Amino acid sequence: MEAESKTTVSLSKSGNGGDVLSERDEARSGKFPLTVWEVMAISGVVLGFLLGLLGVYLTMPTSDYSFLKLPRTLQDLQVLRNDLESYTRDYTLQVLVGYNLVYIFMQTFMIPGTVFMSLLAGALFGVIKGVVLVVFAATAGASSCYFLSKLVGRPLVFSLWPDKLTFFQSQVAKRRQRLLNYMLFLRVTPTLPNTFINFASPIVDIPYHIFFLATSIGLIPAAFVTVRAGITLGELQSVGDLYDFQSIAIMFVIGVITVTPTLFGNKSES
Repeated sequence: MEAESKTTVSLSKSGNGGDVLSERDEARSGKFPLTVWEVMAISGVVLGFLLGLLGVYLTMPTSDYSFLKLPRTLQDLQVLRNDLESYTRDYTLQVLVGYNLVYIFMQTFMIPGTVFMSLLAGALFGVIKGVVLVVFAATAGASSCYFLSKLVGRPLVFSLWPDKLTFFQSQVAKRRQRLLNYMLFLRVTPTLPNTFINFASPIVDIPYHIFFLATSIGLIPAAFVTVRAGITLGELQSVGDLYDFQSIAIMFVIGVITVTPTLFGNKSES
């Protein structure tokens, strides 16, 4: 009886045998989920990004930069592209550093709108350079989110996505032997949101090398589709035009191929 009273509350067990959610997480779910130390850690990361952007700004020529803002519509993106084209030719390094800082910041803190940043990469740098840039920035941003979540993310994941966390943990536990295939499948297909995968992966004990490989490889198809569309930015009427039937079919086939070894592995083990 005494042992039962000391049992921690958890949604499920991780592959390494640790609790995904402890009794402390359960107790904190009804109030602000972060401690003062955790808020300070997040604030320090935000400050680091802001200082980096300030450094980029100070190295640019004196000009009117009122056009610089996170694009929320295709119209915003077209204005940003038109104004940045000349700066990209003359100040390529500063634009690249600024682009990466903004993209990684958005990925780290799960800020919507990275699809517009991917379109912008295509419009400014073309397909090949744009895909390389987007995959690099997206992988770096996802990695930043992974380590931030490893540091302070457990109570936030529980507060934001308790049901998805339960599902994700159960799927990871069943596919430990072929985890890379499963993570590639998740990256290629919209089974789970990428923002959730980035934040929840360290909580369910997905090793970083698996996370990194699946992210850097699995994001290539979507990055190619989006960057290619950025070249013909003026022809887009909505973000929905990015994913035509052919693009969706190709990504679905890739997703099936990546997960097939996992499915056969599960059958052989049962």
